[in-house]
Amino acid sequence: MPNSKPSKKLNRYQAIIARVFSDHYTESAVEFEFTRDEIEHIAHSLEIKLPKNLGDIFYSFRYRAELPEIITRTALEGREWIIQGAGRSRYRFKQVRLNRIVPREELLTIKIPDSTPEIINAYALTDEQALLAKVRYNRLIDIFLGITAYSLQNHLRTTVSDVGQIEIDEIYVGINRHGRQFVVPVQAKGGSDKHGVVQTQQDIVCCAQKFPGLTCRAVSAQFMADNRIAMFELTVQGEEIKVVDEKHYQLVTANSITADDLSLYSQHGD
Repeated sequence: MPNSKPSKKLNRYQAIIARVFSDHYTESAVEFEFTRDEIEHIAHSLEIKLPKNLGDIFYSFRYRAELPEIITRTALEGREWIIQGAGRSRYRFKQVRLNRIVPREELLTIKIPDSTPEIINAYALTDEQALLAKVRYNRLIDIFLGITAYSLQNHLRTTVSDVGQIEIDEIYVGINRHGRQFVVPVQAKGGSDKHGVVQTQQDIVCCAQKFPGLTCRAVSAQFMADNRIAMFELTVQGEEIKVVDEKHYQLVTANSITADDLSLYSQHGD
């Protein structure tokens, strides 16, 4: 790298991850692995106080924050660096095709009678928690996928072979009218969070290992403007996230759904 010394403008997470990258990166590298143990030595050399949970450094860049520009500028055209789990306390920097999943504004918005309890609306503390609650209370997984689904657990933390420890925002199990059973890992995207190939990959791998007899259908939900919720069914093809289906729902009072709305939905329904 042209300059391996982190800029003073970098926060402590950025400074640490930039040094990890510079310690391993070569000009021709498209992937390389590193260990969590390296973090303590790097923090000591940079005189940076470590967080109590070292894993939060990697979690931040895998799901929430952008990598420092000193890293992103080394990616090949049309590609980006991601951080994958590579086993217990091991991680992998890897270049993948640049891929952003954003709601398509031209899609029809479907009005749904809002079943969210008022007390939940009053006390939901974060965008992610509020979104998960709205999806759960309004049975949006059922509506979107066309199955009967039940929330099994939220914030499921578990260990996946060759990946390491992961967390799934919420996981559902479901069944269709033919008796086929499903497992549905759900990502909730609120605030500045972004859809990432890493989380979708690991959710699918986790479900294959933990629920081998069930069909996995990975879902991501995202807040939009005007109290709308975008729902995506996602899969991974090669190194890219692919959208299997996308629908937009708006939670409204029952009397806000007009006869014209119902007529429109009947023309486009299954």
